[in-house]
Amino acid sequence: MFYFWDVMKFSKKLQRKLQTRVQNNALRELSRQNNLIDFSSNDYLGFSSSKKIFKQTHKSLEEKGIHQNGATGSRLLSGNHSLYPVTEKILADFHQAESALIFNSGYDANLGFFSSVPVRGDIIFYDELIHASIRDGIQMSHAKSYKFGHNDLNDLQKRMKQVLPDRTRQTEPVEVYVVTESVFSMDGDSPELKDFINFCNQHNCFLVVDEAHAVGVFGEHGKGLLQQLELEDQVFARINTFGKALGCHGAVILGSQVLNNYLINFARSFIYTTGLPPHSLATIQSVYQELQCTSEIEKLKENINFFNQQLGVLGLKSRFIESQSAIHGCIISGNENVKNVATKIQAKGFDIKPILSPTVPEGQERLRFCLHSYNSKEEIRKVLELLATFVST
Repeated sequence: MFYFWDVMKFSKKLQRKLQTRVQNNALRELSRQNNLIDFSSNDYLGFSSSKKIFKQTHKSLEEKGIHQNGATGSRLLSGNHSLYPVTEKILADFHQAESALIFNSGYDANLGFFSSVPVRGDIIFYDELIHASIRDGIQMSHAKSYKFGHNDLNDLQKRMKQVLPDRTRQTEPVEVYVVTESVFSMDGDSPELKDFINFCNQHNCFLVVDEAHAVGVFGEHGKGLLQQLELEDQVFARINTFGKALGCHGAVILGSQVLNNYLINFARSFIYTTGLPPHSLATIQSVYQELQCTSEIEKLKENINFFNQQLGVLGLKSRFIESQSAIHGCIISGNENVKNVATKIQAKGFDIKPILSPTVPEGQERLRFCLHSYNSKEEIRKVLELLATFVST
């Protein structure tokens, strides 16, 4: 019998790339779910397994007589079902934005925005630790792009002076976009957002902020760091995702109605994909309803404070990147070293993930601790005591 794979040989170039990953102890593999104590997921509030949210979503769909499994098409064709405009209105009101546009994921939102909004002749300055999805979107853009030092406004100013042309001499306007995150996914730290906003106002730049790891953690009812600082109306666009603290799926771009109209017309990751099913939109509605009455946000904040306190007690502060978020990185240089420590902690019942290069720069490999409202103080104390033992041996 003839099989297709008998003659379809795998590329030697691709095989060499995989082999290099193996040699560097950096080969990625899909992990299976386990029963370990969770210090690795982005489910900061436990919403992903909330029975209350699950039941409320089902009840809402039943009451509306919606028994539809899929969206049936893109939103520009048949997929813009009745829950879309209702959900986007809820999001815009909650986040105090003029307009909200839902995307299928945070990756889709960043890909769609950065590949379409900055156009040829424009310039993008982005933090060197910006998320991979933003980098991918920028690579698809026709604009020129330059990175600046992490959270370093002085370096941004220096880079801008080096590459920014005299706008008064340009026949076509040169728009400048500055891109950062309110909470960085690997370091858990934040930029001085007020300073970045003042800088962008002074230099006539559009500031874009990804709030994926801030929503549900910062601000009243988890509205995000920008709203906590009362700066939400001073940025060009906010990108919020639902797959982290909110425990469901999808993302939203918050901004002006004009930006909304533009994305509907030019963001390819929005135009050429099937819409989210009604159940996903109903879940988002249930989650936002829960945000306004939950006590989980306060529990999470207590755990963050306790974690930082224990770092001092155990003499671990110098190993950690300073963070007031749910993400805490313990630097352990070298892929093999950080994997060994992670394996030892996992063997004691705690789910801690090593973050390897090239996901982070070489020498900046780390254990990434994700805190949750449902972690007990005893669990936090124990996992840090284990860490202190293993990094000192």
